[in-house]
Amino acid sequence: MRYLLLLFALPIIGCKYTENPQTALKQVIPKKQIVLEGLNHPWSMAFLTNTTVLVTEKDGSLVKANLATKEKQIIKGFPADLTDSIRAIHFGDNSGIFEVLLDPNFTDSPWVYLSYTAKKDGLGTTTKVVRAKIKNDSLYQHETLLLAEPYTREYFHYGGGMTFGADGKLYITIGERLFWERDEPEIPISQDLRDKRGKIFRINPNGSIPDDNPNFGPSAVPGIYALGIRNAQGITVQPGTSNIWFSEHGTILGDEINILKAGANYGWPNETTGRLRSADYTPPKLEGTQFTPPAWFWHQTVAPTGLCFYTGDEFLHWNNNLFVPGLSRGSLWRFTIDGDTIKSAEELFLDERVRLRKVVQSPDGKLFLLTDEDNGKIIQIIPQSK
Repeated sequence: MRYLLLLFALPIIGCKYTENPQTALKQVIPKKQIVLEGLNHPWSMAFLTNTTVLVTEKDGSLVKANLATKEKQIIKGFPADLTDSIRAIHFGDNSGIFEVLLDPNFTDSPWVYLSYTAKKDGLGTTTKVVRAKIKNDSLYQHETLLLAEPYTREYFHYGGGMTFGADGKLYITIGERLFWERDEPEIPISQDLRDKRGKIFRINPNGSIPDDNPNFGPSAVPGIYALGIRNAQGITVQPGTSNIWFSEHGTILGDEINILKAGANYGWPNETTGRLRSADYTPPKLEGTQFTPPAWFWHQTVAPTGLCFYTGDEFLHWNNNLFVPGLSRGSLWRFTIDGDTIKSAEELFLDERVRLRKVVQSPDGKLFLLTDEDNGKIIQIIPQSK
């Protein structure tokens, strides 16, 4: 019940007024403005400048776009093992190109980091993370950082979210790939430390393993930072802190927001705030295992994706709020946070729902949305007076 009450918290909670409240409110009414369209299910976006971006199309290519001139250019040289069977075999196929990140020191270390679905003939697909340099609208000097083997013929739950932490390490979400829980092996995939699936990894930018990673024992896959993950796609750093927050897809309900902790077990499939899809499946008891509860969960299906903290100055009462988009119902959520606690939640644009894949902030503090559509759009949230 505590969570239900929070859903109706007033949107002005935590506002910072520098002048008459009525005047301030007139300046912060949000409005959507389409900046660019014609994208094939955009998944992520990285800013090269305030107006030039790299965009990953889940069902397409890596694209460089100019938000001012609307020009688009396909970046050549993408890894050849990108799967080409998107939705051709199964309508619910989740494969494609996922995250794009720039190196935190891009000027001196011009690496572009990419996650995507890689294929291998006769074996199937899996999540892969690479980095490459970019020159003359082409990728070169490719390096593989993580290959989440085994390859399987399942088309679901790849994860693919990435962020650089305040520590300069690369954090990567890998989905557990199953649709039905009844298909779990004796030790559930996300609970098996010998399996790369259903985990969050922490690696150095060159793919090596940090010495201060959690120690899960000699049989554990190197690089695991946390486990018990079903399908986390969004992951982001809270500005001014070392906190990393990530979104998590449930099955029947069970959508969550979590705070990443070293060595934490987030419980899937043994613990969930929703219900399992396979009613006939009972997870095995894991004696002595401690599960980490979510910071937030919904009582409806949201399908949360690429979340982002806002630090711009166009909406002062949104400063340091967490924005979480949703695929289901096309929702956009704003959360106020005190430390590690979510204090209130507000759903925005109730009359303008559209499937949303990611929220991104530009270097100059502008807030953008990526829509998950055949005619995918980049939408800017702008202030308007009323």
